[in-house]
Amino acid sequence: MLVIGFDVGGTNVRGVALRPGETEPLAIRRSRTRPDGDVLVDTICEVTRLLSDDIGERVDAVGLGMAALMDSDGVLRYAPNIPGVLDYPLVANVSAELSVPVVAENDATAATWAESQYGAGVGAAHMAFVALGTGIGTGFVIDGKLLHGANGYAGEAGHITVQSDGPLHLTGARGPWEYFASGNGLGRLARRWAAEGRADCLIQLAGSVDQIKGEHVNEAQRAGEPEIDALLNRFAIDVSVGLADLVYVLDPEVFVLGGGLVDLGEMLRAHVERHLAERILGGNHRPKVPVKLAKLGPFAGAIGAADLAAELIEPTT
Repeated sequence: MLVIGFDVGGTNVRGVALRPGETEPLAIRRSRTRPDGDVLVDTICEVTRLLSDDIGERVDAVGLGMAALMDSDGVLRYAPNIPGVLDYPLVANVSAELSVPVVAENDATAATWAESQYGAGVGAAHMAFVALGTGIGTGFVIDGKLLHGANGYAGEAGHITVQSDGPLHLTGARGPWEYFASGNGLGRLARRWAAEGRADCLIQLAGSVDQIKGEHVNEAQRAGEPEIDALLNRFAIDVSVGLADLVYVLDPEVFVLGGGLVDLGEMLRAHVERHLAERILGGNHRPKVPVKLAKLGPFAGAIGAADLAAELIEPTT
């Protein structure tokens, strides 16, 4: 059998061809995302057909990992980075065009499933996945099942408020967790430290304080710059604030950190795990929650979507 998993963001549509239960892509295709529902369907279907031709087999099911609010009926309700697609019956239209079963999940939710089944969360019945990227995406496995909520929207923890009178985020909310603990948040912190003279190495890499971004922190960390350990230690405090809130609500066995900032590796992971343990109320009287780094990389969302799609395939007799 052949399943196709997609990771669809505001810029790119990425599709991978997979065998059910496997994580190594047989083929990969990319295209551009355009802010129109019908064009998006055409793009997804074209990539699917190209992947089918690449492998020389028909496709049995398609899974869509979407940077969007996907409701439980497969309707794309809202995608901030695909502004022309609102309340659009994505699953029904892709399925009708391809004549195969289709499932759609939020991209972080799909990545959560992949990491729980094949990555850093294997063996945990209660897992929280936190993707630290441009923003923060999250997803949760509870009792071995994905947490969807009443409408399919569970897993938007990046928008929880951690500072009610805090700075205004691009969403219009004040002080959400992802303002401080995302890749953009790391960039802000790095610029502040550089302006205060605490991270001169970043100015040398970026050329000026205003040009410093999260990737410059990563570059400096790889180069072994001693200033970066203290910077990441401070950043880890902001990450741990949101994780602690999730501990109180969900009581997970493990946190899996994914997203672009996972490239910061063990230095970030260790700081986050330590600050989380120190922050939890009654921490000395409850099991510590380990923090692990995701294993499946940038295709985790597509892999998870494909795995969920494989469950829709009718067994042959």
